[in-house]
Amino acid sequence: MVAAPPPPTPAAIVRAWSTALNANDNAAAAKLFAPNAEVIQPPLAARLTSPGLAKAFNASLPCAGTIVKITVHGDRATATFVLGHRPGHTCTGKGQKAAAVFVVHDGKIVLWEQVPVPASPTTPPA
Repeated sequence: MVAAPPPPTPAAIVRAWSTALNANDNAAAAKLFAPNAEVIQPPLAARLTSPGLAKAFNASLPCAGTIVKITVHGDRATATFVLGHRPGHTCTGKGQKAAAVFVVHDGKIVLWEQVPVPASPTTPPA
């Protein structure tokens, strides 16, 4: 018997989600979310209790994003994006940075949370 391959890493799931979102493929982006995934975009929070809600959530995001950094700790990935134009949407934050935390279990997003952009490490003066 051949063992099943391990599920994709959190970083791979973040990249797949970003690729789908940037292509305005909301259905593909939605398939990356687990049933009942939680999405938090302060001050709003919701559970994606159906594939339709997952698709609608992704469709509601106005900007595409180029990943500039992903930090992974266990099943949690924090991604920083530079926002850009998304087909069929109006992105008012073009060129700005945004960040989100993704918690991934068994290759599916169980939590997506918009967070402040992590501070860049600074080099102490010599």
